[in-house]
Amino acid sequence: MSFQTDTIHAGVAPDKAYGAIMTPIYQSSTFVFEDIGKHKGFDYTRSGNPTRKALEDSLCALEECSSAVAVTTGMAAITTVLNIFRTGDEIICTDDCYGGTSRLMKTVEEHFGIRVHFVNLQTAENLLPYVNERTRAVWVETPSNPLLNLVDIARVASLSRENSLLTIVDNTFLSPYGQKPFELGADIVVHSTTKYLNGHSDVVGGAVLSNSEELDQKLKFLVNALGTCAQPFDCWLVLRGIKTLVLRMREHERNAQAVADFLYNHPKVKQVFYPGLPSHPQHELARKQQKSFGGMVSFELDGSIEDVNRVLTGTKLFSLAESLGGVESLIEHPATMSHASMDREHREAAGITENVIRLSVGIEDSDDLLEDLGLALG
Repeated sequence: MSFQTDTIHAGVAPDKAYGAIMTPIYQSSTFVFEDIGKHKGFDYTRSGNPTRKALEDSLCALEECSSAVAVTTGMAAITTVLNIFRTGDEIICTDDCYGGTSRLMKTVEEHFGIRVHFVNLQTAENLLPYVNERTRAVWVETPSNPLLNLVDIARVASLSRENSLLTIVDNTFLSPYGQKPFELGADIVVHSTTKYLNGHSDVVGGAVLSNSEELDQKLKFLVNALGTCAQPFDCWLVLRGIKTLVLRMREHERNAQAVADFLYNHPKVKQVFYPGLPSHPQHELARKQQKSFGGMVSFELDGSIEDVNRVLTGTKLFSLAESLGGVESLIEHPATMSHASMDREHREAAGITENVIRLSVGIEDSDDLLEDLGLALG
């Protein structure tokens, strides 16, 4: 079936008990056994739940992979994957990643002895000097948060295979609507389902997807052992959100392109970060590996920090808040919000200056959004 049809039907079927068209919320901690050692597929919700399985089956169909595990948050997804590795292992990670990813990677390094190299992977070959007998994986975030730099997934995956490394891709910014990392050679894909997959800013969740029997079993074991599994009601909310993913993403992208074009031509904006702009240095790579340019736009203001603050607090439709991917537009300041946990030296080395503003462009009328930004910019 087509991707759009899968968003409606994959993993979902009329309930066998009463014919409910929507997946029931199996809000139960435990399930009754039919006999000793015999049950109907589920015994305890930490180990598995029918509502969670419906979401996992849906995600598998959308990402076109063999297995998915739904977890409590995007950070729980990253935590689960990091538990694959052992003391002494090394990971190469995109340098301008989400602040929470950077914080967790550094915590893992400090407490568990897993060394993390933060590397500019915009040129894939930059990973090669960091590969040694202890290296186990390359962690890719593309487009990156918040600068929307791109990594050539296919090239990184090829280099990783040559060196017996896993390629792990955070696909949160685009969702499977906008990018299919497994098609490009990824081994593991992580999501914060809080964002575009749910799309309504009313739940937090995450997912880890894999495409080999060995990884499938290992990740399922870890979710059960760590207790990072998503709860039934949260899974139901994400399932509901997925049904409108295609319609929402079309509007997100259309509005984001309009916002990026507007900002690109504004005299108070120094530079705009959006892969859909021909001026983006990796525009051609975006056209090649992405099916959508996405709904995230960042820009660097040409002014003082006071000017930045006036813009952040001067919008009416763009709400000053963290997170992204909801139907409503958000504005935030990475240096003091989403990336505050990243140390200043790391932020500046990655190019995340105090003048960078990140927008999650919603699905409101584009003319209203442009007017709102225009008034805030002055």
